[in-house]
Amino acid sequence: MSSDAQHRTRAHGGARWWYLLLVPPFVGLLWVPLYAKKGPELFGFPFFYWYQFAWVFAAAALTIVVFLATRADR
Repeated sequence: MSSDAQHRTRAHGGARWWYLLLVPPFVGLLWVPLYAKKGPELFGFPFFYWYQFAWVFAAAALTIVVFLATRADR
């Protein structure tokens, strides 16, 4: 790692660690046996559907958090 890259990492407070928050949506959705079932239902929707839909909001929230934590001061 060059000294410039080390300086940028220190300047952002180790911002690379924030990117680990983007991993749970991938794991939660790519591990299909976790949610490949019908029950429990939520408002009449099978678990398979509402679990995936819940990740839409969770992934958006995590993306916003990572963006705000890693953006450079402008």
